[in-house]
Amino acid sequence: MQIAVVDLGVGNLRSVKQAVITVAEDADVILSSDADALLRADKIVLPGQGAVGTWFKELNARGLSDALMVCLKEKPLLGICVGMQALFEYCEEDGGQAGLGVFQGDVRHFSHFHTDRLETDDRLKIPQMGWNQVFHLRDHPLWSNIENESHFYFVHSYCANTSPDADLGTVYGGADYGHKFIAAAGRDNIFAVQFHPEKSHDNGLQLLKNFTNWDGRA
Repeated sequence: MQIAVVDLGVGNLRSVKQAVITVAEDADVILSSDADALLRADKIVLPGQGAVGTWFKELNARGLSDALMVCLKEKPLLGICVGMQALFEYCEEDGGQAGLGVFQGDVRHFSHFHTDRLETDDRLKIPQMGWNQVFHLRDHPLWSNIENESHFYFVHSYCANTSPDADLGTVYGGADYGHKFIAAAGRDNIFAVQFHPEKSHDNGLQLLKNFTNWDGRA
């Protein structure tokens, strides 16, 4: 089995690759920005960190857009952080950026939801940087052997939110940082998380292990 970690030049890519290697010793884990390599791989990890505009710019500059669209339809795929945010319909970062539209909803800055705290002593720091609990909103193979309300490590200023007419069946996990937001989403062969499993110790490694064993069905 070959697992490809998509290299867009942003984020802690080697940490993601090494974490996958740790839980899948028999797999061939590659870090690649080659479209053909992604199409040949059995599974895809789509990480990201930093600004979503840069993420999409690199995706296009490296000629990976078409290959990614094929992978989204055909292969088990795990999105991480910005790699999750890019799967929604819209992100307001960098002046506004259309997403890939896999999940309904949009990605907005935490400041939209923290206005009642801005002048108080309990105001929350942005970005959220640290551990937070994730609530399982429905069962999924990637939650296997991970207890509900387990802690995962987050680093983000923007969060994903459902639209009024969204299919809530795609929301698999939530978290609260002064505002309840989507921490995990999934559909068919795709699962995505806002947190960083590669930084989340045992729970994160368990999720990555579950992904390596996943056949792409919820």
